[in-house]
Amino acid sequence: MVIAVTGATGFLGSALLERLSTQYGVVALVRKEPLVRLAGVDYRICGDLSPSQEWSHLLPGVDVVIHTAARVHVMDASSSAAVNEFRRTNVEGTINLAQQAANGGAKRFIFLSSIKVNGEFTDPDRPFSAEDGPNPQEAYSISKMEAEQGLQEIGAKCGMEIVCIRPPLVYGPGVKGNFLSMLRWLKLGVPLPLGSIHNKRSLVSLENLVDLIITCIDYPAAANQIFLVSDDEDLSTSELLQRMSAALGQSVRLIPVPAKLLQMGAQMLGKKDVAQRLFGNLQVDISKTKNLLGWSPPMSVNEGLRKTAKWYLRQ
Repeated sequence: MVIAVTGATGFLGSALLERLSTQYGVVALVRKEPLVRLAGVDYRICGDLSPSQEWSHLLPGVDVVIHTAARVHVMDASSSAAVNEFRRTNVEGTINLAQQAANGGAKRFIFLSSIKVNGEFTDPDRPFSAEDGPNPQEAYSISKMEAEQGLQEIGAKCGMEIVCIRPPLVYGPGVKGNFLSMLRWLKLGVPLPLGSIHNKRSLVSLENLVDLIITCIDYPAAANQIFLVSDDEDLSTSELLQRMSAALGQSVRLIPVPAKLLQMGAQMLGKKDVAQRLFGNLQVDISKTKNLLGWSPPMSVNEGLRKTAKWYLRQ
């Protein structure tokens, strides 16, 4: 079996290549020549993920496409121009790729979507499930929802099996963004005013997400399904900081400032989105994933945090 991976040099794609290359024939679809090539992987330069990209010469012999490439950020993501940019890449570019993959004989297309398709937050102890209707709130998540819908139409028309996976926050070696910033603050030992945050949020280690994707490659029951994924243990922001500090071998000082005060301050500074991630709930129910696939996360939260800390301390 031959597997093609888009976004193959990214945070998720590169981790996938390492695992896949020991089990399958692997085609890495990359925008430009990579600095380092993994032995046994066939690298093919594909350029941008655009609606007009020609893929047919890159996909002969491919049985399964794992699509991790996406536009994640644009300046002023709330503008109409940003919505169009997200749609051009994440919707039109994805559908163009999937249609050409189906025309070329690919049997299955695995799409890395986002839990944000379900919504931005959950009520306490009312997690999102795979059966919930979509409720995206901003341009990026709307584009992911529309891509899912377009893929399902292609699957119904062409017979290619579609698998959509909606992860929450992904962390692990090579992580960037806010999680990396958190590691830096914790290593510096800076006191943080987050000791009174008792929310619950799901997250997933890179190891667990890769394991689920590989399970979905040829598991019959995965065909034409939507799956949510997590480490199967939800943490408050305070708990995450404490456990991450322990993994770093660092003590942490969390000052118990009331959450309402912090939220007010964040709104005054125009950081409402940051406040939602720090103080709000976002839980996912992975019972469908576990029951239908016979899958459980192989790595615990603590193990995932230790692996992330080990990587960070080496940098």
